[in-house]
Parts: sequence; C-alpha cells; structure tokens
Amino acid sequence: MRTDNRVYITASSLACCAGENKEALLESIISSTSGIRVDTLYIPNQTPAIGRIASKDSFSLLLQKKCQEILTHASLQDFKETLLIVGSSVGGMHLSEEIFFRDNSYRNIDPHYHNIQAITSILQEKFTFYDTLSFSTACTSSANALGYGFEVLQKGIYKNVLVVGADALTKTTVGGFLSLGVLSSSPAKPFDTQRDGMNVAEGIACVLLETQKSDNAVELCGVGYSSDAHSITHPHTDGLGAKRCMEHALKSAHLEYNTIDYINAHGTGTLANDKSEGKAIADLFSHNPPVSSTKSITGHTLGTAGALEAIIACIAIEKELVLANTFLQTQENPHLYLPIEHEKK
Repeated sequence: MRTDNRVYITASSLACCAGENKEALLESIISSTSGIRVDTLYIPNQTPAIGRIASKDSFSLLLQKKCQEILTHASLQDFKETLLIVGSSVGGMHLSEEIFFRDNSYRNIDPHYHNIQAITSILQEKFTFYDTLSFSTACTSSANALGYGFEVLQKGIYKNVLVVGADALTKTTVGGFLSLGVLSSSPAKPFDTQRDGMNVAEGIACVLLETQKSDNAVELCGVGYSSDAHSITHPHTDGLGAKRCMEHALKSAHLEYNTIDYINAHGTGTLANDKSEGKAIADLFSHNPPVSSTKSITGHTLGTAGALEAIIACIAIEKELVLANTFLQTQENPHLYLPIEHEKK
C-alpha cells in the first residue's frame, strides 16, 4: 500500500446564492455582487439577510445534477469505484420540514431521509458508489471530508474520492442562528470593525479527488485538524485551535510559513470568529500574506463551506487572483493584509 501518493482536485461543481456554476460565482466575486438578500420567509417578524439558491430545481434534484456534472467533466464513466464522502451540517432536515409543515404532523417523516446520511441516500437514488461515508462537524463538515479523502488517497486505499458538501436552508437552521444572535440583516463584513454578524446560506459543492494529475488540476498538498474544546459556540480568543490546525496543515504539506502567498479565510463576519481567526493568522504568518473572505458574496454555507471555499481557492489559483474583501471599510486587526480590490498575482 502506497503512503505517499500526491492528491489532486481534478473536477468540481457548485451551486450557491452567488451562482450555480464556477463561471457565475467568479463573476459575482469579481463584480462584488452579493447573493445575500433580506428574507422574511423563514421566521415571522424577523429580517435576516440570508443566501438562497435561485434554482427552480428542488435541492435534491440540484444535488444530483451537480454530481452528474462531475462525471461530465471528469475522466470517469461512473462512480462504481469512487468513495463518496458527504459533509453536511443539517442533512435532510429540509425534507423533514417540508413534510411536517405540509401535513402539520411528524408522522410521515422518514427518518432515513432526515439524518446526515440523507444526502448520501439522495445521491444513491441516481448513482452507484463503491462506498460512502458522512461527516457532520458543523461548519467544518466538508473540510473534514476533504481531509479524510486526502488521507485515504495518499495511502492508496481508494482509486478516487468524491467529496460533497451540501446544506439546504431550513426554518430550524435560520431560527437557530437567530437565537444565537449572530445573524446580520445585511451582507456580512468580515474583519471589519463594524461587522454585526453572518449570513446563513445554502450551498452544494462537489470536489473530485484523484491521484492522477489532469489538465488544470490543483494539488491538495496537506491537511490539518484541531479541536480546542474552548466553547461549543465560540473559538478561543487567541485562536489557539486555528493556529494548531494551520500548523498541522503546513507540516502535512511539508511547507514553510513564508511560502504561503494567499490565505482564504473562514471570515464569517461574527465578532468572535473574525477576531480569533485574525489573531491566529497574524501570529503565524509574520510575512503578512494577503487574506480574504468571500462570505459577503456567498454567505456562510454551513457544512458546505469547506468544499465551496476549496473550489474558490482553486479558481483564485487558476485565474492567478488575490480576491478582495468585499464591503470591508475599516479593518479591525491592523496586522493583517486585507486587500479591498482584486489583485493579479
């Protein structure tokens, strides 16, 4: 069994409030066109700004279509030798809510299509996979799925891996974040002194990982994990967990800190995250590489975020762009380089 395979992102597809393909998403980012809108559908008498996918297709059908796009653009004929790894925060909650509010009863809810495995079940209605696995670690779900996919391919355990991040908006989700007091009524302003919260959003992001490099493939060099257990809702104020995660990723990739020339930040726009994450980045990267968050455009897509932002990072690499921090006016941390215009590398 090989333990030193190189791993590449060879194909990807997506759908979010800022676009239903990579070209549309890039155009939204470049033109600073946010997909975030004030919405009163989910919670009465509340006006959170959230990110809804504009597609006329159901979320389940759109999910299947995005996986079909992977087959269209990849060298694969099918997924029969592919490990499917799903990263999702709320799984099939949107299906359960649809039935509950339609019937005014929970009795017709199918538990098989409620939990995290619901995303896998939806995809298995159309495709056959070699095996499946699901991660539900809140907003790191598909990031952890990418990490696991990297590790099993590096060891030669599977031929290829399809990572799917998927979360639909639900009343429970929107209401939950409202109860935490972290939702903004306008597009988020990550790292700004006047930021007032995040924009919960739905999204689908599919990433194919292979050990054979293809045209326009981007190498996934390493991964890192941490869990500081500081709080169930707040990161450590000094960013200790984020620091450890980045340290482990660099060690895994055999890279030095000063070789990093762009950082795609989590940058949710909440008071706690941005302060903690900003400190972690500033403390580790003394050479001050550019840092940006695109969540003012896409919203925070929960369990989809890791896979979606991996695609955004690939777009930035392909186009040789440092992406701007849309809506940033006055940055909180003076030790970060936060470009407000897109820069050509």
